[in-house]
Amino acid sequence: MDTRDKPYVMGLDLGGTNSVFGIVDAAGSIVAETSVKTCGHGPEPETYVRDCVEALRPIIDQVGGVAQIRGLGIGAPNGNYYSGCIEYAPNLPWGKERIPLARMFSEALGIPVAMTNDANAAAMGEMAYGAAKGMKNFIMITLGTGVGSGIVCDGKLVYGSDGLAGELGHVIVEPRNGRLCGCGRKGCLEAYCSATGVARTAKEILSTTDTPTLLRETPLDEIESKHVSLAAARGDEVARSIMEFTGRMLGLACANFVCFNSPEAIIFFGGLTKAGDLLMKPVRQSFEEHILRCYEGKTRLLVSRLDDAKAAVLGASALAWDFVPSVCLSPSQTLPQGRA
Repeated sequence: MDTRDKPYVMGLDLGGTNSVFGIVDAAGSIVAETSVKTCGHGPEPETYVRDCVEALRPIIDQVGGVAQIRGLGIGAPNGNYYSGCIEYAPNLPWGKERIPLARMFSEALGIPVAMTNDANAAAMGEMAYGAAKGMKNFIMITLGTGVGSGIVCDGKLVYGSDGLAGELGHVIVEPRNGRLCGCGRKGCLEAYCSATGVARTAKEILSTTDTPTLLRETPLDEIESKHVSLAAARGDEVARSIMEFTGRMLGLACANFVCFNSPEAIIFFGGLTKAGDLLMKPVRQSFEEHILRCYEGKTRLLVSRLDDAKAAVLGASALAWDFVPSVCLSPSQTLPQGRA
């Protein structure tokens, strides 16, 4: 059977906490899915790949075996579209190295594998099935363990010269005395506006003040962004101030991002968006205060309506329908010159 005649592709949304797999048909329906914890497989990525392949076997059998699957697309933090490698991703257990994950999965499964940034995969899913359908210019901002971004210009994802363009989460927003980011630099947007950043803001406030707050009901080292969102929803002033701070910083950053490609929309995706207006109201206010005048009223700020995991899986799977030779890493292939 020619690869192009195979009826299914697979998508992997590789996050800092969970790795979600889906088998997708030509209509864009996920016909089978499974998930694996990203952590807990030991220090070597080979063990992670082996455990993932074992978890995949039952759902692959459901669709008639691997012979029915055209390929696998992966959306991963710092996933390089050109090389098929994860490039020093601070939020992954083995991500502080350069990991040829596409090749490793290809050799383990016996099918071609392509990779892109996890936020790029979410952008592809949003463009095909969500709020960005029909748009040619937009920015996707993913608010999860970190802050990711996918930039679409003239209907195409921006990859840059090396496959790693568009890391807007690592734009420095606090150059003086900024927080240490997982990337090793100080003051990155991710250190403030990710779920991890929200928890850090809460911990800083609780450890340096004695202001009464519902957040003190949770041990300091166990506080997560969800605790802040829940307390803010109950009217807690400290929690609301944390969401206000986060939203204003994010809105300012987005006003700056607009100068890059004058997008039709900036679409927010990920767990932190579940806070709703507690986050988005200060984002919009700050965005409108800081937008360059010539861009006023031209860019909508939208929240994705797609299910987080499914959108990312569908977006990643889209890579496998139309492989580009430089990222089609079947075992018999080698990387192009200059992409190793």
